[in-house]
Amino acid sequence: MITELGHFTLILAFMVAIVQAVVPLIGAHKRLPGWMAVAEPAATTQFVLVAASFAALTYAFVVSDFSVQLVYLNSHSSKPMLYKISGVWGNHEGSMLLWVFILALFGAMAAWFGDNLPPTLRARVLSVQAAVGVAFYAFILFTSNPFLRLDVVPMNGQDLNPLLQDPGLAFHPPFLYLGYVGLSICFSFAVAALIEGRVDAAWGRWVRPWTLISWVFLTIGIALGSWWAYYELGWGGFWFWDPVENASFMPWLFAAALLHSAIVVEKREALKSWTILLAIMAFSFSLIGTFIVRSGVLTSVHAFATDPERGVFILAILVFFTGGALTLFAGRANAMQAKGVFGVVSRESALVANNILLAVASLVVFVGTMWPLVAEMAFDRKLSVGAPFFNMAFTPFMVILGLILPIGAMLSWKRGRADRVIKQLVPAFMLALALGGLVWAMQTGKSMLGPVGVFLGAWLVSGATIDLLSKIGKTRDYSRLLRLPRADWGKAVAHGGLGITMLGIAGLMAWEEERVLVAQIDEPFTVGQFEFILRGVDTVQGPNYMSDMAEVSVLKGGQEIVRVYPEKRSYPVQQMPTTEAAIDYRFLRDVYVVIGDAQADGGYVMRIYIKPLANWIWAGCILMSLGGLLSLSDRRYRVAAGARKKAAVIKGVPAE
Repeated sequence: MITELGHFTLILAFMVAIVQAVVPLIGAHKRLPGWMAVAEPAATTQFVLVAASFAALTYAFVVSDFSVQLVYLNSHSSKPMLYKISGVWGNHEGSMLLWVFILALFGAMAAWFGDNLPPTLRARVLSVQAAVGVAFYAFILFTSNPFLRLDVVPMNGQDLNPLLQDPGLAFHPPFLYLGYVGLSICFSFAVAALIEGRVDAAWGRWVRPWTLISWVFLTIGIALGSWWAYYELGWGGFWFWDPVENASFMPWLFAAALLHSAIVVEKREALKSWTILLAIMAFSFSLIGTFIVRSGVLTSVHAFATDPERGVFILAILVFFTGGALTLFAGRANAMQAKGVFGVVSRESALVANNILLAVASLVVFVGTMWPLVAEMAFDRKLSVGAPFFNMAFTPFMVILGLILPIGAMLSWKRGRADRVIKQLVPAFMLALALGGLVWAMQTGKSMLGPVGVFLGAWLVSGATIDLLSKIGKTRDYSRLLRLPRADWGKAVAHGGLGITMLGIAGLMAWEEERVLVAQIDEPFTVGQFEFILRGVDTVQGPNYMSDMAEVSVLKGGQEIVRVYPEKRSYPVQQMPTTEAAIDYRFLRDVYVVIGDAQADGGYVMRIYIKPLANWIWAGCILMSLGGLLSLSDRRYRVAAGARKKAAVIKGVPAE
């Protein structure tokens, strides 16, 4: 009964979304207050209905209702509760329900917190958001219904993919979708502004928090996925340039560009057309990612589905919304006249350079991701584009971005003085150069990747620090730091986090050590500065798996520093093995141990990595997310637009 109720509320949400997409849009066009007022209760009602539908599916997974086909295919009665719940979105149909749930959530939040928006803009934003929802409700109901029943109820389920039975993967999709789908509200703001033919500083201030929320969640989601790949898959990497990984990375790059471009609209009322275009492209690349994951056109270990019919449906959604928005943009771009004028040397120019680098870098990733498909369709050739291409084509843009970022962040608006900023940043540059030179002198026979990464990381962190200190004035009153707007602190923390991530990536790629061997019980072997001894391998019973668990001593200088326990698990229901790496996490390095198959001579295959600065990658991502949250907590986001509206009313100007 609850399952049928979930299906029914999903259909009702679809119908409410149709009303929300049509009625307020007509009302805004004809200036009918009653029709426009439909948008807010409709958005709330739609969210409540979808939440009920999502709760119904979650209940079916929690109680192991195997009469529901989706539960049967993706759950098992012996599975831990965390993975029963995460099984809701660990499949195509459930993940699409999560998609529309988050889509409705953002629409409802725009209704709840949009009192300071002009009525026509609010009505159009909520209508466009609902129109996106209508497309995805239709996709779920007609091609991917999660509430289908089985005629014969099986005794048990087929279990969830063992690779997904991990805490990192339990939380990775919701965070990623909050970022992915969150960009839909930025898209809705952009299309609504195009319909109205007006973009001003207030619009930039309204759209910026939504972009920031989406970017923060995307950062957390990507970091969780990268960390999971690092410790779970056993190959020791943090990024494979897989098509689905790229599908989340491209919107992140566009969202970062949109975030910085919205600042220029807010501060200077410039780059209006460019900002609108970035908002369209950011969400369009989210839709492209959805197409890649669910169409099967590109091979990926992360793909949810390989149904061409579903792929065609998503492609139609992509073409309709992206094509429609770009057509509207082409017709209305001339109306987006920039008011602010700025010099070549200014913060605006630096942000333009930042946007171009991020956008072009994203397009490079897009070309590399889609080229195998293009080559097969156009030239009948099967090609594989891997890490060497992406590292060579993508890295230069990030290096240039890292070089100009501290300078651009400190330039004045409208007209800046580069000589003054460079003079302030000389200590940061000298420190970064000294650290890079020290690393270059200490390493032998290595590439320049390590020294360059250390230089860029130190340059970004010290540059962000000097940017903060420059705001205390000539009096050196450090108490002023505590009174700075949180957005200033957020900018510094996020930029510093980017530097730490760059340093960690460069250090890991430049100085990693690896050895694969057959290890015998109690026979020591050496990798780098460490000695390893395989003490034994035991069979261990897990909640829903069997495990061959090894005990490995790690020694340095003859002294044991830690014992680690790598596993090779076997899940009997899915009949699928997984590798559980054992990692000794330290500040400057990780020791990464993987156990393989037993050999005829009694030994075991082992793979050992020494990974310098690995944790710095995710520490930097945490700092970037924290910086975004600090900026989001700045009270100016909450009161400025409302204050502007009140001031307009006081002066006798219509609030609209």
